[in-house]
Amino acid sequence: MGYYIAPRFLDKLAVHITKNFLKLPGVRVPVILGIHGRKGEGKTFQCQLVFEKMGIEVTHVSGGELESPDAGDPARLIRLRYRETAELIKVRGKMCVLMINDLDAGAGRFDEGTQYTVNTQLVNATLMNIADNPTDVQLPGSYDSTPLHRVPIIVTGNDFSTLYAPLIRDGRMEKFYWEPDRDDKVGIVKGIFEPDGLSQKEVEQLVDTFVNQSIDFFSALRSRIYDEQIRNYIHQVGFERVSLSVVNSTEGPPEFKKPDFRLSHLIESGNFLVGEQKRVENSHLVDDYNRLNRGRNSQSASPAATPINQPSSNGATQEAKTNGNGFQKQEGLSSHLTLDTQAQIRQLLSQGYKISIEHVDERRFRTGSWQTCVHSHIDAESDAISNLEATLAEYSGEYVRLVGIDPKAKRRVVETIIQRPDGKN
Repeated sequence: MGYYIAPRFLDKLAVHITKNFLKLPGVRVPVILGIHGRKGEGKTFQCQLVFEKMGIEVTHVSGGELESPDAGDPARLIRLRYRETAELIKVRGKMCVLMINDLDAGAGRFDEGTQYTVNTQLVNATLMNIADNPTDVQLPGSYDSTPLHRVPIIVTGNDFSTLYAPLIRDGRMEKFYWEPDRDDKVGIVKGIFEPDGLSQKEVEQLVDTFVNQSIDFFSALRSRIYDEQIRNYIHQVGFERVSLSVVNSTEGPPEFKKPDFRLSHLIESGNFLVGEQKRVENSHLVDDYNRLNRGRNSQSASPAATPINQPSSNGATQEAKTNGNGFQKQEGLSSHLTLDTQAQIRQLLSQGYKISIEHVDERRFRTGSWQTCVHSHIDAESDAISNLEATLAEYSGEYVRLVGIDPKAKRRVVETIIQRPDGKN
């Protein structure tokens, strides 16, 4: 199967990798190339095709390996893989690269619900250190003065704005935004359907029919065409015998004839996939569940005795109630926040920002490991106030802060602590 390599993609990778193996006097060459863009556009697969074409060996690190229960393990892993790749260059006498897939998923901060851990800080610091000193990368607890061979690093991701800003600055990371144009899409899709006999005109019509879909959509579409034959095979052998006939069969694996790859059939199956996408986008079941759950929590605080009003550090009024043993205990908050807090909420919402609420205990406060209290951004004043009051009641002995978020720029505009465990504003 002759897969298509986009000329722009091939040119960018070839130049970056080759430049890192040349000694250019007085020229600072970034070690890291960051390839980012929409999900499903084939960034990783295009990289693999380029590596295969250029005869480059690759050492892989997954974004899922950038977190660990043990602090320091992911940073050490990156240093170890880098040194292993440098040794490969020396032993094999050929170009080798270190590739980190989905860097933003492992080291990025997408919203207030993403914890910024010690490992995240160390991963960012390690990559910056390698970018600044690519021939002097040491393992923790040991030092080797022998210079390493410079190793180009390729990282992929969807949104690099979630990464630590000093890491992606010019000089450390060269950025390449990958968005295939129509010619690229036609070439890639033609390579996907090459064994199926689709003409150039049919491929172009298929791409133009689903113009807003990513490259992965067309790969999934081709896979779906085989579903009918597999379904018929399952009914033919019976559900009870499928396992034996496929996994442990003495007759070998089943063979299927070529499916129906007519353009009309492809478009029909493609429309079904688009319909499934829309169902996922329109469901929002989690938001409905959270809204219902918050409503139940707010109604469950029924007074058991005559409340005694006590001032709180956030300007709201706490209610002290008597338990069965005659001792007073503090429960929720009444529906009164300070006027300043209410005014700040109204001001943020009037400017088009959204509200989120976070809390943290005293121990995690020192490391900045805030946790979100709501799973979606709030855009209504009444919801913001009710959620804030519920949070102050539930986490009365912790820090609580109000966060204003710009949904368009995907950044925070305000972070205000409104409650402290020591009782101070």
